[in-house]
Amino acid sequence: MNNFLQDVTESLAKSHKSIPSKYFYDEKGSRIFQEIMTLEAYYLPRCEMEILEQSAAAILSHFNDQNMDFIDLGAGDGSKMISFLRQVHHKLNAPSYIPMDISPEILKVNQNLIQNAIPNLDILAIPGDYFVSTHQIKQRPNPMVVMYMGSNIGNFRLEEAVEFLRFINDFLNKGDFLLMGVDLKKDPSTIQAAYNDKEGVTKKFNLNLLERINRELGANFNLDLFDHYGTYNPSSGEAQSYLISLEEQLISIAEKKYHFEKFETIHTEISRKFSLVELNDMGHESGFTWNKHFLDSKAFFSLSLFRK
Repeated sequence: MNNFLQDVTESLAKSHKSIPSKYFYDEKGSRIFQEIMTLEAYYLPRCEMEILEQSAAAILSHFNDQNMDFIDLGAGDGSKMISFLRQVHHKLNAPSYIPMDISPEILKVNQNLIQNAIPNLDILAIPGDYFVSTHQIKQRPNPMVVMYMGSNIGNFRLEEAVEFLRFINDFLNKGDFLLMGVDLKKDPSTIQAAYNDKEGVTKKFNLNLLERINRELGANFNLDLFDHYGTYNPSSGEAQSYLISLEEQLISIAEKKYHFEKFETIHTEISRKFSLVELNDMGHESGFTWNKHFLDSKAFFSLSLFRK
């Protein structure tokens, strides 16, 4: 049984149905997410880009070593990193950019894009699950800056986020850094609008998950009988995405049957927002000894720098 089939069937068999959010990103899902990134209400990429462009010099002022490895976890196509990496290349003597992503195809795009923009930058692309592939750079002699951008830390529950930061901390050597993109708590209506866009692109993104299960696993989801619903809890900071069954129905996947009550939910994603106090506490709890936050002009987003 492949991992996709196993994860889907096990998750749908639970009393509270869910599908892991990592399966959003097939080819079509990735295209739809690029649409989401351009939506006016979806402020996150614009805020992160503003910080990368406006605060790069301030961030780089904390790095004294010339030969540093900049390790980009979940790097994607690398387009948003060009401005920052130009300044890295200008300030440091011989930095290396090490993009890591589960998709070898997107890393080829990344490498070509960055090399064309910054021809003399040393690039080492490493495909695969970075929980496994990080061992390939563990023995490199250079000081490291691990970059975890795009507010991906928000896809973990709080205890899982701390566990992930401990994983990063264990990987680093004393004096190394983590640079992490984080979506901050703000007016709840701003967050609600970002995850329930009036154009319906987020709904299309969520429903594509069912379409992928139909196509790859031979399921019989009727997409017209499901809807997208997003919530935000300003107390916990958790934005949650759900698919809602609009009527009682029976779904078949790999010769197994899954019963849905009318209005029963499938949980698809969590996108947690943080306060700066919470970030400080998480850094301390996961073993970092120092941190500094760089914010956009609206204080919607932070690039948070942690040092081991």
